[in-house]
Amino acid sequence: MHNVDAYGNEIVTSPEILTLVEDIFGTHAEKAIEYHRLLATDGSIRGFMGPREIPKLWDRHILNCAVISELVPIAGQPTIVDIGSGAGLPGVPLALARPDIDIFLVEPLLKRATFLQEVSEKLTLENVQVIRGRAEEKTVKKQIGSVDLVTSRAVAPLGKLAGWSLPLCKKHGAMIAMKGTTVREEIARDAALIKKAGGGTAEVLVVGKQLTQPTTVVRIPKLDSIKK
Repeated sequence: MHNVDAYGNEIVTSPEILTLVEDIFGTHAEKAIEYHRLLATDGSIRGFMGPREIPKLWDRHILNCAVISELVPIAGQPTIVDIGSGAGLPGVPLALARPDIDIFLVEPLLKRATFLQEVSEKLTLENVQVIRGRAEEKTVKKQIGSVDLVTSRAVAPLGKLAGWSLPLCKKHGAMIAMKGTTVREEIARDAALIKKAGGGTAEVLVVGKQLTQPTTVVRIPKLDSIKK
């Protein structure tokens, strides 16, 4: 196995990053390292990762996503749907950090869904199922059923995202969307759409405080009933 990226550059991981990888992924640290390699090679060749993103894969992508596991319940083998999963972010890091969860990776584009299936097989992720489709499609909803959490990253504006995510949640479930520093403005702007989708009070949370760049997410619980 050549330890170089799609552009022939050597893939180097610092001791500090390796320590974080071991702490966050535990027994699946080696699989996380292999996922990093797949993103830097096959993922980049297929256009999922640009050359400027490869040096940032750990900080800005893999670890940044994996720390969402802090918000996943410990008990009861939770089920998660990652919508618009793309190259597997945040779904694959979550599956590696929390092998006790069952996770669906939902992706509409064939080339991305194919890559996700290949990643799942190469990493032997028995807790992952790849579904090609869109979260709002009836056939996808039928396959998935109702889940504890719906995750997303850079998929859509918050209001639209709530309309896709919350219908997939169980009673007392929630959506968790990775967002940037303007998330509070999004919450205020899309409050009516969130309510219409059955969402409760949105909560902005910061996870992964051990990282150089902690992750900001918005968590929106699903209400028992939609208030008109």
